[in-house]
Amino acid sequence: MQRALGAPNEQQARRGSIFAAYLKLLPVWIFIIPGMIALALARTGKVPGLESMVDAAGNPIAANAQAAFPLMVKTILPAGVRGLVVAGLLAALMSSLAGAFNASSTLVTMDLYQKFRPDASQHRLVWTGRMATGVMVLIALLWIPVIQGGRGLYDYLQGVQGYLAPPIFTVFFFGVFHKRLNAKGALAALVVGFVLGAFRLAVDTPVSLQMAGLANGYTPGSFLWIVNNIYFQYYSLLIFVVSAVTMVVVSYLTAAPAEEQLVGLTYATVTAEQRRQSRSSWTRGDVIASIVVLLAILANYLYFRG
Repeated sequence: MQRALGAPNEQQARRGSIFAAYLKLLPVWIFIIPGMIALALARTGKVPGLESMVDAAGNPIAANAQAAFPLMVKTILPAGVRGLVVAGLLAALMSSLAGAFNASSTLVTMDLYQKFRPDASQHRLVWTGRMATGVMVLIALLWIPVIQGGRGLYDYLQGVQGYLAPPIFTVFFFGVFHKRLNAKGALAALVVGFVLGAFRLAVDTPVSLQMAGLANGYTPGSFLWIVNNIYFQYYSLLIFVVSAVTMVVVSYLTAAPAEEQLVGLTYATVTAEQRRQSRSSWTRGDVIASIVVLLAILANYLYFRG
């Protein structure tokens, strides 16, 4: 998203987004196909190390199936290829972490610290960014036991994305289509959505259970039990609804943004000249590429429907 917003022009941002959509189709095959192969091999009983994925009847054990890919890398690949795969995984992990830490550092430095210290020197800004990165690294290290005690890495990652994405989507989506909304409403939606997501994450972690003295789980029928047992996508939808209502209510209770600040930022404030420029930036090829990726997404959903 940051790279698309930072593109030099609208055409490159659009084509970059279309290309990224094609790349996002790959995880469907990367995750599902190896899992199907692992399950088939585990049921044969001929691959030592994979038999722990299934029970005596050949049914998959959800908790153990989370480790299908690392088990296959460990038990099937030869030593040399195994090293290359692990090196690639580590490189991808370091790249992802570097991008996340860099984005967090930029957010803290440019969007927060510089707002309060506009006269800060470049040396001070660099030092603040390094400190923010160090804090993020420490938080990530301390969060590892929480992930290990979760319901599984895949479920945990899907849950985190489902809890944190709705308020961000709300701000972008409603901000583009509704010119009356303002920055205060957007900030309120982000804060409320983050609190709801963080609360669900806290309720889901075994650390919270231990602190509450409930090693065997929450009391059935209690508020925390209900929150803990809501399917994560339903809870994600709840966060979206609450964030949207919060953004609209707070925006209408505060001053409307100035008209000159909104020119070109929403669909209602796009000028005729901007519309002509936008129309000239895409071609028939862009339309065809967009249609193809949408059809590919639909085909994947219909084929892998479980």
